[in-house]
Order: sequence, then C-alpha cells, then structure tokens
Amino acid sequence: MAHFVGLDVSVKETSVCVVDDAGKVVCERKVATEPDDITVLLTSVGGEYVRVGIEAGPLSQWLVNGLTEAGLPVVCVETRHMKALLTAQQINKSDRNDARGIAQMMRVGLFKPVHVKTLAAQEQRMLLTSRKLVQRKLMDIECDMRGTLRNFGLKVGVVNTVGYEARIRDLVEGFPVLAAIVEPLLTIRRVMRQQLAALQKMLLHTVRHDPECRRFMTVPGVGPVVALTYRASVDQPHRFVHSRAVGAHVGLTPKRHQSGETDYDGGVSKCGDAMLRTMLYEAAQTMLTHSQKWSWLKAWAMRVAQRRGMRRAIVALARRLAVILHRMWIDGTDFRWSNAATAVTAA
Repeated sequence: MAHFVGLDVSVKETSVCVVDDAGKVVCERKVATEPDDITVLLTSVGGEYVRVGIEAGPLSQWLVNGLTEAGLPVVCVETRHMKALLTAQQINKSDRNDARGIAQMMRVGLFKPVHVKTLAAQEQRMLLTSRKLVQRKLMDIECDMRGTLRNFGLKVGVVNTVGYEARIRDLVEGFPVLAAIVEPLLTIRRVMRQQLAALQKMLLHTVRHDPECRRFMTVPGVGPVVALTYRASVDQPHRFVHSRAVGAHVGLTPKRHQSGETDYDGGVSKCGDAMLRTMLYEAAQTMLTHSQKWSWLKAWAMRVAQRRGMRRAIVALARRLAVILHRMWIDGTDFRWSNAATAVTAA
C-alpha cells in the first residue's frame, strides 16, 4: 500500500505522521531527530513510501541526505509555502498537527519543493558566512572603542588598520584604568585579525582551484567573494531551465500587483538568497563606479542610469549579472568585452 510521510522537525525530537493513499493515519509517533531513528520507524511501519515531506530548515539538509541514503523518497518543502498551507487547514498549531498536515500535503501533491545543496556548496557557504561573521565582529570592536573613548575626549580620528592599535595605546597612555580596559579588547582584535586573514586565505585558495569561480572573475566587478558566493548559492546550474530565472530566484525582479483594474509593478521582491543578492548589488556598483575598463555591459547600465537613475541601474545590472554568470557557467565561456557578447545574455 502506498504511504506518505510528514516530518515536523525540532532539535531533539521529530513528529512523524504516516498516512495511506486514502488519507487515513497509519502511524503517529515522536522519535529522536536522527536519520537512523526515523528510518527504523518507517521501516517498522512497512508499505511503499511515495513521498516523505520535510520542511526546509537548519537540520533539513542533514536529514534529507541521511534519509536519501536510506532509500527514502524525501522532498524538502519551501518554508513560506508550507506555513501558508498549514495555517489555512489548522486551528490549533502543534507538532503533531503539523506532521499530519505535511503528510496530507505529500499525499495530494500540494507542495513546492526546494533545492537541497550539495556538501561542497554547504562547506563553501559556511566559509563565506564565517568570514563575514568575524569581519563584522572585528568592526564592532573597533567602532565600540572609538565611541567609548570619545566620551573621555580621546578621538581616534583617521587611522589605517595597521596603526589602529598603536593609536589606541597612545590615547590611553595617561589613563591607567582605560588602558586596562582596552587591553583585552586590543588582544581580541589582534587574534580576530589573524583568524580573518586565515579565513581569507582559505577563501582565495578555494577560488583559485575552482575553474568556475575563475571564469566568473573575468566579469568586471566580480571578485573572489562574489564568485564564490554565486558558486555556492546556485550550486547546480542545470536546475534552472532558463538563465533569466536566476534573477527572480535571488529577488532582483519587480513584484507585480494586479487586482481588477489595478495593475502595476512594485519594487524588487527581495526573495531568495539575501547574501547573493547583496554580493551581486555590490558587484554591479563596483562596475559602474570603480571599474576603469569599458565594456558593453557597463555601457548598457549607464544608458539605464540616464533614463531611470543610478540606483535602479545598479539593481538592473545586478539582475543581469546573475543571468550572465549563469549563462557563462552553462556554456563554459568567459566574459566577452565586445558587443558580440550580447548574444550571451539572450537567454
């Protein structure tokens, strides 16, 4: 008999609900959030499993990989779509009801699957987020010392990264209490700078040995961080049928509002991967404001800026960069600086 499964995952326990093709509940139970424990339960129930539904979340990638290795047909479902459907069919929210709702969604086929990234993409993503975390905390420490010392009339002023610590020590030289307070902060800053350099070196090593990242960097404005972010976020380019779909995937296409006689386009949707969207925006801004070499793509963006303004031109260029990078990835070609490269973006 065909069975459908819904999994409502939490850190310690997972609510499991198994229903048959008629919608009747066959089994409801809580097990430890481990792929092996879930597999043992489903094996004991028996039957032919058609779909096993799990909501996208922090543990979903690990569980999907583990259950897939066990031979179960796992489907990872988009979170917002899942929440909207569960809210529509439930009055009381609980783990048991959520698992039952997910199982029924698997049975009727009313779900929106999402891509589960490969292990390599997950590792690249962790490298990027860890580097960003250390960089942000380092800036927080430096800005905090600037702000607190200013309360005592000690102004750090304009100073480069290398001379920052010496400048702080000079300012607090006549204040023994302040010197004792900032000493641990300076030590932490020194260690964080060393570890940030280590993560940066690791990132550059990864990009240097990845042919796709090196190809992406032939585009003006695209550096190692942007290239690796795009590589890790898209992961498998063939999951997009058309290159233009990548722009919508990262939330760089306008929203549409249509109801009755009202029909207009709004701002960009800002859906999808926020990190990739930010990196593409920064790459577009770099191309328009810092890149010295002229290209057909920059000329196109400048014409958009003349008509619609610089901010909209940067967003439009960021969307087009997402499309071009995907087409370069599929075709295995570098960026073409001449007008002949227009054919690359036809898709």
